[in-house]
Amino acid sequence: MSLSAHLTELKRKHENLSTQVEEAQRSPGTDDLTISQLKKQKLKLKEEIERLSA
Repeated sequence: MSLSAHLTELKRKHENLSTQVEEAQRSPGTDDLTISQLKKQKLKLKEEIERLSA
């Protein structure tokens, strides 16, 4: 897999997590731990994208 394809895949996963976080925050039945875990995954992806882009 080329670097650009890998970055594209990471960005797609980051966007999916953004959507999941937004939906979880709007859902009254979602606990804070789940939202926190999603945000941590999203942050890890963002850091990886930034590291590979540098």
